[in-house]
Amino acid sequence: MGSRGDDEEQPAAVPLLAAAYPTPSGLRRSHAGDVHLLSAAFLFVFSAYLPTQNLQSTLNTEGNLGAVSMGILYASFTVFTATAAAVVRRLGSRGALVVCTSGYALFILANLLPTWYTMVPASVYLGFTSSLMWVGQGTYLTSVAFSHATENKLHLGQVLGRFNGEFWGMFASTQVIGNLISLVVLGNDKDGGGANKNLLFTVFLGCMVVGIVPMCLLSRRDKSRGESDGHEPQGRSFLADTSTSAVTPLADPRMLLLAPLLAYYGLQKAFVWAVFTKSVVTPVLGVAGVGGAMAVYGAAGVVSSLVAGRLTSGLRSSTFIVSTGAVLQAGVLLWLLFFYSPMLGSAAPLVVGDVWGVGDGILNTQLSALIGLLFENDKKEKPSLRSFGGHRS
Repeated sequence: MGSRGDDEEQPAAVPLLAAAYPTPSGLRRSHAGDVHLLSAAFLFVFSAYLPTQNLQSTLNTEGNLGAVSMGILYASFTVFTATAAAVVRRLGSRGALVVCTSGYALFILANLLPTWYTMVPASVYLGFTSSLMWVGQGTYLTSVAFSHATENKLHLGQVLGRFNGEFWGMFASTQVIGNLISLVVLGNDKDGGGANKNLLFTVFLGCMVVGIVPMCLLSRRDKSRGESDGHEPQGRSFLADTSTSAVTPLADPRMLLLAPLLAYYGLQKAFVWAVFTKSVVTPVLGVAGVGGAMAVYGAAGVVSSLVAGRLTSGLRSSTFIVSTGAVLQAGVLLWLLFFYSPMLGSAAPLVVGDVWGVGDGILNTQLSALIGLLFENDKKEKPSLRSFGGHRS
């Protein structure tokens, strides 16, 4: 994709906690401090949500309720993505992040009484809030990276790689923590019995509440980046703002070239949530084994995210790392297609999850870094571009 930044002279390193930023209470917090808070908030929220998502096709099986709910969720996500950037501009990235946690909490609450009347509305609402969540997250994290790089005269690629590596490393660990909780609570319950299931979702609701706290403590950064402070842009209607957000990226050749990679990212996530857990893990390890297999998947993602973030220095390095992750996952798919059999034993699903998790961790970190590097001079377009990068829910 290019080599901008790879051959530039690298400035002297400075401590990660060098710069500070005013918080709502008037105190000073480093840019990296906000990255720590953002990562911690997502750690708790998604330690609850991702295992819930992983179990949909195995717990809510009556009438394929779980699978249908996930389909509705992502259909809703796709529809509302077009308006997400405009909404985030009005709420501010921090405000959007706080509001969006309600969608995840409601979805887990619906799983305590899973019927068509609870799961479908919760899925639609979560699709809406998750579209805002990922636009807000991308905008906020990129804003922090730009501020830190500018104030400390660091190369943007290094800062984006470092901050994204930390965030996505923490995010990948949600698969470990959440699925270990699932494994412990469900125990040897092969079918996901009602009592254990309700206890599991109650614990997840508690995790969700804890995650909201650091989200509320994030510093406001929108004014410094020229984004919304919670009010509509002067002279622009919501419809006009939405249209601009949806159309602008489609006219940019860089985003069109990234589109296949973004689409693949979503498909490889869907493979894990729908195919891997149901068709690879459950026949061998049972419902209770889904948590353990996904914990292995998450642990591999943690390590690869941190390593990939540290190795990022510019577009050339990022492109090479992404290619490595794609090759690893292609190898897994070919092996599953031609050689895999449940008769290979209980280790096979764990190996598949491990290798797939490495590729997923790489894509998590590098897609965010790629968008930040490619569009580092398009500050006004950044939120709308993030709506096309908000694909991780």
